Amino acid sequence: MAKPFVNPFVSGQFLELRVDALVSDGRGLGRHDGVVVLVEDALPGQLVRARVDAVRKSLAEAALVEVLERSPDEQEPPCPHAGRCGGCSWQSLAYGRQLAWKERIVHDALERVGKVACPPMLPILPSPSEWGYRNKMEFSFGDEYKDGPLSLGLHKKGSTYDVLTAADCQLVHRDMNQILSCVLAYFRKWNVSYYKKMQHTGYLRHLLLRRGDTTGEILVNLVTTTQEEHDLTELKEQLLELPLEGKIVGILHILNDSLSDVVKSDETRILYGQDFFYEKLLGLQFKITPFSFFQPNSRGAEVLYETVREYIGDIENKTVFDLFSGTGTIGQVLAPVAKKVIGVEIIEEAVEAAKENALRNGLSNCKFIAGDVFKVLDEIEEKPDVIVLDPPRDGIHPKALPKILEYGVDRIVYISCKMTSLARDLEMMQMAGYRVEKMTAVDQFCETVHVESIVLLSHKSPDSKINVKVEFGEDDDKISLNAIAERAKKYQPKPKITYKMIQEYVEKKYGFKVHTAYIAEVKRSLGLTMYDASNAVEELNQPRKHPPKEKVEAIKDALKYFEVI
Repeated sequence: MAKPFVNPFVSGQFLELRVDALVSDGRGLGRHDGVVVLVEDALPGQLVRARVDAVRKSLAEAALVEVLERSPDEQEPPCPHAGRCGGCSWQSLAYGRQLAWKERIVHDALERVGKVACPPMLPILPSPSEWGYRNKMEFSFGDEYKDGPLSLGLHKKGSTYDVLTAADCQLVHRDMNQILSCVLAYFRKWNVSYYKKMQHTGYLRHLLLRRGDTTGEILVNLVTTTQEEHDLTELKEQLLELPLEGKIVGILHILNDSLSDVVKSDETRILYGQDFFYEKLLGLQFKITPFSFFQPNSRGAEVLYETVREYIGDIENKTVFDLFSGTGTIGQVLAPVAKKVIGVEIIEEAVEAAKENALRNGLSNCKFIAGDVFKVLDEIEEKPDVIVLDPPRDGIHPKALPKILEYGVDRIVYISCKMTSLARDLEMMQMAGYRVEKMTAVDQFCETVHVESIVLLSHKSPDSKINVKVEFGEDDDKISLNAIAERAKKYQPKPKITYKMIQEYVEKKYGFKVHTAYIAEVKRSLGLTMYDASNAVEELNQPRKHPPKEKVEAIKDALKYFEVI
């Protein structure tokens, strides 16, 4: 009998190992004495010295101490903060190798978690721009070290407090870096405090910048508390005088007194211009507000949506359900070649933006509904021919996915920004009779571990059919299997009609609720069995309740509808 495995490592132990691969969260994977070790910030091909921080059942997690041998895939990162800033993790890895590893990580997740045998993957699609691609960035105010000078930028890797000034961030357009430097210099000059999360005191919280990649329109959002008052006129004038390639169309002062470190608005004051900007994708124009969801890589989004349009095929006379539709970008890209598009999104602000954008783009065959997909699908009378899914990072809720699959449409296109969530959902979809026809990864997040994936699924159909005639009996007494089936249908017991079904029917048709005791009373008056709701029976042990006439008629109508009477 084999001895049970005992992890040989202890926390604090130092190891030397060669890194062989990357895993989905970006850590390097190597082996020491045959045991897997995951090393933070390590790259494939490196020989590293690492310190064990955690010992798991079958592996160890370690921190990088020193690179003893460089990887042949390494490059000098262009950002001076690389390795310290939490914004990027793969700047030291050549872009071609980033793409190769992302493709492999997606493939492995499909096989291992999604149970997709030999995934039919097409080559990964790169971002049109490796640098300066982000159209949105949330910068934080703080300090680089305790009681240091005011900083504005991104958190240090592994820290929720220390902030590195990112005046030369490589992921955004240089216009954003100029604006950041201007804002930081202004508040340093006046020695304005930043909000301290633990003490809940201070003024400056965030600088949220959004820039249309195709339009050059810029929205500047300064987020502060209400604990101090400052005249921001001078800052506004300095921003408008900056020699930018694009154009500032709005400067907003967003007030946020929330205790949590989240960018939100209790009140928004427009200091200049408007509270939105426009961006264009694939010939369509989209209005974007400070908190609207929009793909952070505009050029990459065009590659993503063109691929969706290619995967979905001919939809000229088809109804498309765009579920988890956000601001309706995918639905509006598909609408010009579809019969109808119905989008469902839980965030009301996004739905209003989707409606406004559809109107602006002259699309009359789009309908956007605010609500939870799980609930809204019960209310939609139309049936889809094709479904597009673009859920949040955590995937589709386990209760919603079976309801989506019940439609049994021939094609589903699933878009995901988190491979492990996609793989988990694919396993259930395959159990429901769908198969992965093809898929590809689309890189929208260069220099990071993240990647978008697009999967085309089709409903399985038999390769061929044969007709077999089955008869029972002999000579003139023969009877076909179909005839037996028809007889069985006639004598099938009727499904049980529950009190809940009656209540739901009445509420939906008449707009009011009826108590189970009222239903029991009506059934008793009609000589029907009524003891299939325990609380109704309990009510009947009490003094009798006589339901109002309109409720009696509504209950009788429900009983007729369900063929009880």
